[in-house]
Amino acid sequence: MTPSSGNVFADLGFADAGERQTKVRLAFAINQILERRRLAQTRAARLLGINQPKISALSNYRLEGFSVERLMHFLTALDQDVEIVIRTKPDSRRGARIVVTAA
Repeated sequence: MTPSSGNVFADLGFADAGERQTKVRLAFAINQILERRRLAQTRAARLLGINQPKISALSNYRLEGFSVERLMHFLTALDQDVEIVIRTKPDSRRGARIVVTAA
């Protein structure tokens, strides 16, 4: 058994593991909001300014066509504040990281 790094994409060896994890966490937040509001895909697509197939891709976490910036824009379109905080990593941790936390 190998302990996880905390990022499944890094554990699988993806070079862009941080970006992939960030996208999934942003998409998860978006999908939770859409589900909580019980928005149909067509209504959600109109609200986010994209077409229904893109909403389907988003809801199924097929995120290749979405940038982190675009996903954050979707959150603001859903009346969510997005905060980015930059700080020095602790000396106790090997590498710097990107963390997305939904409040």
